[in-house]
Amino acid sequence: MSAFLYGVALQWKLDIRSKSLLVSCYLVPLIFFALMGGIFTSVNPEMKDTLIQSMTIMGVSMGAFIGFPVSLVETYGSDIKNVYKVNDAPLFFGLVSMFLSTFIHLLLMSVIIFLAAPVAFGASLPQNLPLYFAALAVFTAASLGIGSLLGLAVKSQAKLPMFAQLIFLPSIMLSGIMFPLELLPNALAAIGKIFPAVWGYRLMLNEGFRLQNLWYLLLLFVVSAVGCALLLRRLANE
Repeated sequence: MSAFLYGVALQWKLDIRSKSLLVSCYLVPLIFFALMGGIFTSVNPEMKDTLIQSMTIMGVSMGAFIGFPVSLVETYGSDIKNVYKVNDAPLFFGLVSMFLSTFIHLLLMSVIIFLAAPVAFGASLPQNLPLYFAALAVFTAASLGIGSLLGLAVKSQAKLPMFAQLIFLPSIMLSGIMFPLELLPNALAAIGKIFPAVWGYRLMLNEGFRLQNLWYLLLLFVVSAVGCALLLRRLANE
């Protein structure tokens, strides 16, 4: 256990130096928040009530779908995975340590938005803070689960950005954070519900922490865990 915790702490320090995670988990989400936060609240002052949730959904999705899979491909798509085999270390060790490290980074980014939004844009704080952060943790874990599948399934760093954007863009555009889902055609609204952002956004809203918004995220996490186990087994046999 001590070796595992040391590995997580080491991975967290390595991720701080990772340009891809720095850009996707901090730089781009916070720049987007700084630029679009003022625009959203100026165009529609009512968005102050949901600005924290909207910007957090965008930031977590970017880190989970665009930044996190790159780290996995760099490890499992290269000879680094052979180091685990040579030292008789389980392949899942790297995945779990990177998962937890990125989880912490995304929570830190979300806390920055949480603290800055009321000061910078007069955004309203969530009414129930424990439930809000519980919803944030569930959404982040589910999103990283999808990112884990993406990073393990796609072995080519050249192809990874294309697949990442195919998940990230519709996830954001059809999530309801940019405009109400009621304005979308029924087909697009139905497609949007495939992605975790729709459910995460609903779960993080005031009085939104309910089973009807929670079950799908939990299902995604379980399915992702099973999928990752199968992909790791395949990698171990290569």
